[in-house]
Amino acid sequence: MSLLPLFSLSLIPLTPNDWLGTTFRLTLALLFGGIIGVERELRHKPAGLRTHMLVSFGSALFVLIPLEIFSDRTNVDSISRTIQGIAAGVGFLGGGEILRSHGQSSDREEVHGLTSAAAIWVSAALGTAAGCGLWQLGLIGSALSFLVLRVLKKLEHLG
Repeated sequence: MSLLPLFSLSLIPLTPNDWLGTTFRLTLALLFGGIIGVERELRHKPAGLRTHMLVSFGSALFVLIPLEIFSDRTNVDSISRTIQGIAAGVGFLGGGEILRSHGQSSDREEVHGLTSAAAIWVSAALGTAAGCGLWQLGLIGSALSFLVLRVLKKLEHLG
């Protein structure tokens, strides 16, 4: 059995008995989220490996639902609404990472966690790509995200 058909599953509706295609997409979502999560874990951030993997995995699940429900035809509107919901919903998760109080008695608040919040949002996008079968986009996005998080951090300290 060739894996070639799996690599051409972009936004093709899945039939409920397409276990191999579904498993492939969900596994890719875990991998894509894991790539970002490993980097965050290495930096000892609160949202690390498991968080990013679950956000990416959950996004893939949300996209796969309309793809499987409408297996007889692609319902672009339902997929579009799902993706919009993921982008907005994950923003709330990322928002929890951003604002923290600076000490118990201080009136001053500092902004922290913007990069972690952005990484969570990107993990959701990568999971969405995996759920839609866009494995090339997800792989390239994961690699570029890892470079941004890892390499550009070093460049920030030089300036």
